[in-house]
Amino acid sequence: MAARMILARCARRVPYGAAAVVSTSCALADEGPTFSVEKVDLKRVTHLQTLGFRSKGGSNAKSFGYAKFISDDDCVLGDVLLKAHAGPREVTGYMRAGPRSELHFDPKETRAAIVTCGGLCPGLNSIVKNLVTILEGHYGIQKIYGVSGGYRGFTSVGWDAPVELSSDYCERIHHDGGTVLGTSRGGFDAEKIVEWLKAKHVSQLFVVGGDGTHRGAYKLAELCVARGLNVSVAGIPKTIDNDIGIIDRSFGFMTAVSEATRAIAAARTEAECNMPNGIGVVKLMGRSAGFLAAYATLASQDVDLCLVPEVPIVMEGPQGVLPHLERVIDRKGHAVVVVAEGAGEELLGASAEVDAGGNKKLPAIGEWLVAEIKKHFKASGKEATLKYIDPSYMVRCVAADAGDSYLCMLLAHAAAHGSMAGYTGFTVGLVNNRTVMIPIPELARTSPRSMNATGRTWERVLSITSQPGIALARKKTKAGSPVDEAP
Repeated sequence: MAARMILARCARRVPYGAAAVVSTSCALADEGPTFSVEKVDLKRVTHLQTLGFRSKGGSNAKSFGYAKFISDDDCVLGDVLLKAHAGPREVTGYMRAGPRSELHFDPKETRAAIVTCGGLCPGLNSIVKNLVTILEGHYGIQKIYGVSGGYRGFTSVGWDAPVELSSDYCERIHHDGGTVLGTSRGGFDAEKIVEWLKAKHVSQLFVVGGDGTHRGAYKLAELCVARGLNVSVAGIPKTIDNDIGIIDRSFGFMTAVSEATRAIAAARTEAECNMPNGIGVVKLMGRSAGFLAAYATLASQDVDLCLVPEVPIVMEGPQGVLPHLERVIDRKGHAVVVVAEGAGEELLGASAEVDAGGNKKLPAIGEWLVAEIKKHFKASGKEATLKYIDPSYMVRCVAADAGDSYLCMLLAHAAAHGSMAGYTGFTVGLVNNRTVMIPIPELARTSPRSMNATGRTWERVLSITSQPGIALARKKTKAGSPVDEAP
């Protein structure tokens, strides 16, 4: 008899606030294991009204009369994997993103500002365009500023003045890579930025950037409250490395994977055609997480060796990558190598230097690896032809593909809806393929994340490359959060 899923849940709806206790169980009819969730820890996003700021918006029906409004009773579970017979467990829940029935801000009196910070990423212009179109076209707010050059654009003398954004201005920018606003690292000065917001009468600030940028955004949200400013600060996570915690994936990541596979295809062609013993080496971004290198390896199916920050590199011996390459060359006459920029720190050492954004400078792993491969083959009495490709900046400066463009729309709309409703100090993302609002401290606490070096994604990589696997203990990120397993 086919098994039937039986789901029993309590009917009581629990408002956001403290952790909500539910009683959910799932079992296979007549046979099989039972699963249970005893408690859902709802991560509440702060509303300006609870901080004492008066709401001026009223009903949202005029802007979205056709829409299904999202209730604060709606919750998206962060972890949907359960183990049978493990006993009741607590799971994390997040507030579902979307339009609310009541507005906190009066659109006719509302001014917004958008800033893009940190490195480039596919989809930045799509984020800007979709923020502008929903804020202007649907909500009808008074004015939207585009801040030039990241956080520095608020404070630096001689930088471009903010531009006034409109739907006409942004009509086609999503077809271009980069960001029409420009970007930079560093330059964060909370006092000066809040003074800028006050002088421009801005009541909504949208910050697009990584976990460091988000930490700054939360400081701005706190300072606005301390100064008595009725300002919503919303973030949209951005990282080419896909290393921001909680969310399924960051926008632009899959576009970067696609671009990376083009570089791998070029490396394969070079390796096949340049004789004898052609080896193509591709260096990809991935400061502390190897998601880009791993996903590009899995997508291309042409890689013989993939090196990532989470897995120590062993050069020689039975588990060595150099003997593995030699075996690959003996078998098919050529090889393709992918290496993440943050790999090999245990061999090259960590740099004490940092950039303007506080990121440590990385050693030149690509060039070093090429030299070591040449040295090994020469010592073995074999000639090798090495071709080195570094597409690092090429994969991040392109326009978003169709999938990422759609994701950018979802995220921009989620941020705009949350801000118009009066929430602050939050960011947005996909969690189990649902758009949610996440308190920025929660995002910062779990970021940066790393790939699980003993998980299924890395296992799949090993099955594709046939490279030696190394037994590893479960690692932790520098932020102290457990390593995340990619889908």
